[in-house]
Amino acid sequence: MPPAPADDARPATATPMLQGRARPRPGWTEIAVGFAVLGVITIGSVLVATSATVGAEAFGLLLTALSAVAAGGGFAVAAVVRIRSWAAFGVRRTSGRWVLTGVAGGLLAFACKFPLISAYVALSGDAGNAQQVWQPSATTGVATVVLSILFLGVLTPIGEELLFRGVLTTALLRYGAVVGVVGSTAVFAVVHVAPSTVLVAVVVGLVAGELRRRSGSVWPGVAAHVTLNVLSNVLAFVVLPLVPALAG
Repeated sequence: MPPAPADDARPATATPMLQGRARPRPGWTEIAVGFAVLGVITIGSVLVATSATVGAEAFGLLLTALSAVAAGGGFAVAAVVRIRSWAAFGVRRTSGRWVLTGVAGGLLAFACKFPLISAYVALSGDAGNAQQVWQPSATTGVATVVLSILFLGVLTPIGEELLFRGVLTTALLRYGAVVGVVGSTAVFAVVHVAPSTVLVAVVVGLVAGELRRRSGSVWPGVAAHVTLNVLSNVLAFVVLPLVPALAG
């Protein structure tokens, strides 16, 4: 793996000068704004959905889209509040090699998912399904299955990577690699709430955070996150429902 680039994702002392001044970089302002918007959109959407008369299918589909909308909205507002340059958040072109490295990281996270969850279930006895609230929207027809995989597998990773790696990791990297990568991973894991998903979030968060630090771009982390989520959701919403039919 090549060394980390000397760009605005590195500590402030390594930041290049731009027209005689230090290049603007995300900080606590962007973190506060981004996560405030994330919270407002999430809470507001859930309140509206629960107060309205919607079926389980529509409610589940709303939840599949919510992570992408809320996280993406948080990033969009954070990016314009002060700096107004997406490149400062790592939204910049990267090489095909880095994208393939991201895909490999996603495959690694997918492979780690099952032993981690099995170990948690064995130790805790908690065999609850973290995707239960989304299940109705992904089992009622081809269209809803496709939409669920699109929202959860593709759009949610993009939105979450823009906020958590683009804003949070980038801002925390000024305090060093450990704080930037591990700190942002801890926050990313906590917001996933359910213990089984928290464990997987730790793995993909560390992978995506380190890819962000080393490549200088959010896209390798997006590739890792999309790979993990697409494989996980195809397994949950397509393969596993077919098992009883195949067995019969």
